[in-house]
Amino acid sequence: MTVRLYDSRTQSLRELETLEPGKVGMYVCGPTVQSSPHIGHLRSALAYDLWRRWLSVRGYAVTFVRNVTDIDDKILANAEGSSGEPWWALAYRVELEFTSAYSAIGILPPSYEPRATANVPQMQELIASLLERGHAYVADDGSGDVYFDVKTWPGYGELTHQKLDDMSDSPDAATRGKRDARDFALWKGAKPAEPESASWASPWGAGRPGWHIECSAMSKRYLGAAFDIHGGGLDLRFPHHENELAQSSANGDAFASYWVHNGLINVEGQKMSKSLGNSVYAAELLALARPVVVRYYLASAHYRSTIDYSRGALIEAEAAFSRIEGFLDRANRALEGTRFARVGAPIIPEDFGAALDEDLGVPQALAVLHDGVRAGNTALDDGQLEDAARRREEVLAMTEVLGVNPHSPEWAVHQDGAARAALDALVQRLIDDRARAREGKDFAAADRIRDELAAAGIALEDVSSVDGAAATHWSIA
Repeated sequence: MTVRLYDSRTQSLRELETLEPGKVGMYVCGPTVQSSPHIGHLRSALAYDLWRRWLSVRGYAVTFVRNVTDIDDKILANAEGSSGEPWWALAYRVELEFTSAYSAIGILPPSYEPRATANVPQMQELIASLLERGHAYVADDGSGDVYFDVKTWPGYGELTHQKLDDMSDSPDAATRGKRDARDFALWKGAKPAEPESASWASPWGAGRPGWHIECSAMSKRYLGAAFDIHGGGLDLRFPHHENELAQSSANGDAFASYWVHNGLINVEGQKMSKSLGNSVYAAELLALARPVVVRYYLASAHYRSTIDYSRGALIEAEAAFSRIEGFLDRANRALEGTRFARVGAPIIPEDFGAALDEDLGVPQALAVLHDGVRAGNTALDDGQLEDAARRREEVLAMTEVLGVNPHSPEWAVHQDGAARAALDALVQRLIDDRARAREGKDFAAADRIRDELAAAGIALEDVSSVDGAAATHWSIA
């Protein structure tokens, strides 16, 4: 039961050895709440939700911290263009959208969810320490800006394996006042055009923190100077995570033992971006499929891979998830009234566990899950109820680990959506037509209806209840 994960810093698979036995401290860069959440935000949050769940299954007590960046250049710019909405109101409104979207697909709330604006004193303390150590300087142009001096830190570039001479200029602040264009902002002096509420008093003048200093300060406050895992999207490796590592290390902090990065999302073969106008927002995605199906879809690819989204992908995910759902429903009906009716202790197959132990191999784990579904259906076909019950328990345990158990109460509110109700009405009408055909001995018509449904991916199951009454259930094959 050794968990291995891919460490971006060493570019290798490493066994997880935590700082404290049986405990994991994990910090994940959360959203900058400038605008509504999109599919990439959901994918990233889900990747670390799955890591957290699996580490918990493996017996670790996980302290999970995901921050909210609620003060930023883009937040101020978007508020300025939003008909007078205060920046802090926009940030809070968007933060609630993120919380709602995360909750919709079953992402567990973090142990702590600090906001940047609530941790400014800790950021100023870290900046003051870097100034004292000679790794930062106050701009001499009177702006009140404070920069990290990249040339003073020999390890700068070690996370992304770059040499300083090959790096581009830092884009997070104007180059005036900088000693080197690659230096990055720790503190941004207040500007006349910015609202007064967006600045805090400091020894260097009124202003606000730079983006990178926020995560260094918040991770230290909530997890300590050294913690186990730092996560985030692949797009954050540089400059954000590189800068976090540099400033924390320069301050004498051990920082993260492992760096984990999730892959990004393309849309119809193109990189998703606002400039291309192809962003897929969370609300759109959740309108196209049941939330549990959205979760299944986003989880089904390896967390480090690139997902190429298309609308057809959700249809495929619905069909795959419905096979799991159909088996569990069928098993419950078949086992009702037998000594196998009650679900026993959770059974996680060894192959499933081994897949997740190896850098959270969800695709391989799902293969084990679907093998279990097929074996369970075969057992039901053969009347092997004991084997079917065991397979049901395994499938339930695996879906619970992945957060996609169809029978979990969190999904109940979504199970009878309008689309599924409409499909059920159409299929039920054909089932009724088939029943009348069979009663009238028109078996050719009955077989034709069954074949038409099968061609559409709908499987029928004829069963008899305890009192001998006949019934037909349908599921997506």
